Order: sequence, then structure tokens, then C-alpha cells
Amino acid sequence: MEKIYCDREQEHEATIQRVKEDVMLSKDVEKISKIFHMLADAGRLKIVLALLKGDMCVYHLTEICGGTQSGVSHQLRVLKDNKIVKSKRLGKNVEYSIADEHIREIVEMGKAHLLCSANQE
Repeated sequence: MEKIYCDREQEHEATIQRVKEDVMLSKDVEKISKIFHMLADAGRLKIVLALLKGDMCVYHLTEICGGTQSGVSHQLRVLKDNKIVKSKRLGKNVEYSIADEHIREIVEMGKAHLLCSANQE
């Protein structure tokens, strides 16, 4: 069978070589994929969007996001275990916040892309 080449074969071959040399593809792709997986769930994303507006406890997150307090607590634990959110104890309450600015940037980029895509339809 004859190999089919594209019009930009040399350029693409150079790109393929750079990709193969990129250690990140083999080492970190699963970790990055997990971040996006965490944000792909609508319930977890609602929690993250709420926390982008300010730190909150489970009670108030349940009020905003709906569902049950145990359900929101479970999602917060999943987000915390995956370093999307962090928590601190304040007396009897636990307050949650976004883990770092990178999470904010990822979500803001998603929102910007949504607006950009909407304008192109």
C-alpha cells in the first residue's frame, strides 16, 4: 500500500518530531486530563464557579448549587483531593476556596471561549 503524503509533509514531520520529544506527553497528560475531568462535571463546575466569587462553607454552596449538603460535601472532597479547591477550619465551619489562580484562569478561558464561539455562529 502506498503511503499518502499531504502538501505540508516536511512541516508536519518536524512537528511530529517535536511532539515525540515532548516529555509532557508521556508523563503529565494523565494529570492534566484529571483536572479537566474534575471540571467537566456540571455539579463540580457550579461549585468552582461559586467559589470564584468568594470563599464559602458547604451550607452556602448547597444553597447556591442545589442538591443536598452531603452531595455538595462529597463533590468538595473530590475537588479538594484533586487540588482544585482548598479548605480551612473557621470555628465549627469549614470554608472552601479555589486552590490557586491557575484554576481561575482555566475557567475564565473556558468562559471566554464560550463567548468567542457564540459570536462566531
